Amino acid sequence: MERAHEKSTRAHGKAWTGRFREQTHPLVEAFTNSLVIDRRLYTYDIQGSIAHCKTLQKAGILSAQESRTIVKGLRMVKKELDEGSFTFLPSDEDIHMAIERRLTELIGPLGGKLHTGRSRNDQVALDIRLYLREQIDNLIEHCVDFQRALVAKAKTNLSVPMPGYTHLQQAQPVLFAHHLLAYVEMIERDKGRLRDARARLNVMPLGSGALAGTNYPVNRSYTAQLLGFPTITRNSLDAVSDRDFAIEVVAALAIIMMHLSRLSEELVIWASQEFQFVDLPDAFCTGSSMMPQKKNPDVPELVRGKTGRLYGHLMHLLVMLKGLPLSYNRDLQEDKPALFDALETTASCLQIMTALTSRLTVRRDALDRALHQKGLLATELADYLVERGMPFREAHETTGRIVLAALERKRELTDFSLEELQRFSDRIDKEVFARLTVASAINRKRQIGGTAHQQVSRRLKELERMLR
Repeated sequence: MERAHEKSTRAHGKAWTGRFREQTHPLVEAFTNSLVIDRRLYTYDIQGSIAHCKTLQKAGILSAQESRTIVKGLRMVKKELDEGSFTFLPSDEDIHMAIERRLTELIGPLGGKLHTGRSRNDQVALDIRLYLREQIDNLIEHCVDFQRALVAKAKTNLSVPMPGYTHLQQAQPVLFAHHLLAYVEMIERDKGRLRDARARLNVMPLGSGALAGTNYPVNRSYTAQLLGFPTITRNSLDAVSDRDFAIEVVAALAIIMMHLSRLSEELVIWASQEFQFVDLPDAFCTGSSMMPQKKNPDVPELVRGKTGRLYGHLMHLLVMLKGLPLSYNRDLQEDKPALFDALETTASCLQIMTALTSRLTVRRDALDRALHQKGLLATELADYLVERGMPFREAHETTGRIVLAALERKRELTDFSLEELQRFSDRIDKEVFARLTVASAINRKRQIGGTAHQQVSRRLKELERMLR
């Protein structure tokens, strides 16, 4: 008895020390401790524990009085954690054991009954799902806020034309509002991916035990109902080892960041002296410690840089899981640093890009100058020839020869006289000049999704209603 008591005392604070002959090495203690990362899950851990406690009562494993005492104790622990008065001990290897340890201190040995029919494996799987449901809802709100900022900026600049680009070469004129609304569409797809991911992770794993289920008659559907899950997992091995939902969420976040990075790249280019399409607010830029004239676009540059960080988190999760046999392995502890940072990084980037977009100044004079570059209306001329009966390939070649002549003579297409244009094709008449304008080029794109003023205005109204 003395030897057994000595072992128990030596390994005080651990929930699993019964079969061990020696204490955990201090290096292992530090190496395996996850408290600094998973402590943010305490709200969800206590929420899940209260539901589990009520399920144990319903199964007759706890009396009504025992259940009330445990629930009251859990709420006391949560109050301490909320207020910052909770004292963590060196023996607390994670937030789950810290909460159970403090619960037992508050209500006595009865606290040890709470873990009946539960493993940390299904407990952690539950906590992450509860956490992600809330985080995804918050992220969708950030996405909506960003869309609103883009829509507001587009509405303010509804009639402002700009060069549209392919290969970063001027292609055809579009409305600046149409360009911004492209990002609204991207974020709308991002919201859809987040909702899809939320639907797939919204499945209750508690009751799966360590891997095989539980010997106790717990009603898992009742637990799910208490926690707001529409359904429960159907295979205990999968339930405790599944992190597909984390990968799916981070993949959705990586795509959001890719979209933010694309806009960031455009803002960096547009704010340069060579373009000057936009002016970034001073409050969102920094200067140089050496060069007094500098105004650096740090915010979009950092968003662009943080995108690579998200991609790294996604790859980390994929590589971590690719070789894991069923069911639970301690490798899965490493899901949380990647997942948590991905969520926080994406949320902060959405918030700062929303604020930046709201204060962005559009330089209409610079955009107007850029619209008078050589060849921007060439496609309009080719389509004009097609409407007069010329096959498109012939019209393309004819227009190309006119563009080449303009380049050689350092002139614009609109600088040619009617007589000069007719040397390339007798199908050209004086109506061509009404076609070779930016306004005509934009407003003839009247199909749904086109850049015509009426279509962009209609889409703005639809988006305003949708985002309201």
